[in-house]
Amino acid sequence: MSAIPGGEFLTGSLDVISQSLTIPVLVILLIIVIISIITLGGAISEFTSRKKVPIRIIRDLIYEINAAVSVDQLKSIINNAKIPKSQKKVLSEIADSGALDETSREALARKLVEFEEEKIDKTLERTDIITKVGPTLGLMGTLIPMGPGLAALGAGDINTLASSLTVAFNTTIVGIGSGALCYVIGKVRSGWYDRYLSDLDALSDAVLDYMNKQ
Repeated sequence: MSAIPGGEFLTGSLDVISQSLTIPVLVILLIIVIISIITLGGAISEFTSRKKVPIRIIRDLIYEINAAVSVDQLKSIINNAKIPKSQKKVLSEIADSGALDETSREALARKLVEFEEEKIDKTLERTDIITKVGPTLGLMGTLIPMGPGLAALGAGDINTLASSLTVAFNTTIVGIGSGALCYVIGKVRSGWYDRYLSDLDALSDAVLDYMNKQ
């Protein structure tokens, strides 16, 4: 490379750029670790507080909605149902849409459900980003110190080599560990939210059918 005109300048520039990324990579990895720990705590808290709704409750609730004799009774059924408050809010808004025609009511219901999906996507987005970025930054943190480490090895500086290898291994562990943790959290939460949206779709359809018959 040195035989190429400007080769030393190019390699020197790349070396400066790569070494200047060391501190940002380490800082971002530290932030990722903190976010991963907070996310784990949030997932544990959500698991202990989330309302578990068996399929029989959804089934019985659909029958009750279909058998309601008035909109007021429908609202009472929704408010007394053993489902999450966020689902009750969506269903209640659909039940309150008596002044709308059928097409507008269906548009409202669709938008309300989509809004719930958007909130869930935002929740999962953080873990998805860390799952993909964490290992990448870990690899960067592994490779960046290897340059000075190999140069130190050639000069017989074992202490610098050992320091570089320590940074390389630590960043690898942190990056892969954070990515793996957030991957598991994301998969578990995705299962919860898929069930939540499935229940909400079924219940909103039941309320819509009832309201359209009025």
